[in-house]
Amino acid sequence: MSDSLPEPGPDLETLVPSWVTVPDLAERLGIRLADVRRLIEDRELLAVRVGERRVVAVPEGFLDADGPLEALKGTFTVLADGGMRDDEIVRWLHTPDDTLPSGGTPLDAIRAGFKTEVRRRAMEEAF
Repeated sequence: MSDSLPEPGPDLETLVPSWVTVPDLAERLGIRLADVRRLIEDRELLAVRVGERRVVAVPEGFLDADGPLEALKGTFTVLADGGMRDDEIVRWLHTPDDTLPSGGTPLDAIRAGFKTEVRRRAMEEAF
């Protein structure tokens, strides 16, 4: 798993406001490291390598109190099917877009209940 993770580049690291490492996520959710890795492999979450030590981390915005935001998996699938790499998907979800109904980023719009609109735009972007 770790060898195939994309390198995000410095701009992505600053675009995403907060990251959670795999060990910290396991502790936060009360699950094993292997279970967090499975969430990433099953594309319930996306992860990239960040920081000087290139640790595997997930954008904190992809989580709610119970774990991965359920509304994201379909959006990940649409964008990946359109040819986007994981780091590009993370960037797209965190890039401000004032034309969205809620303003802000596609991730903000998903959190505000505009999942369908975000997926429609994801399909336009991806295809």
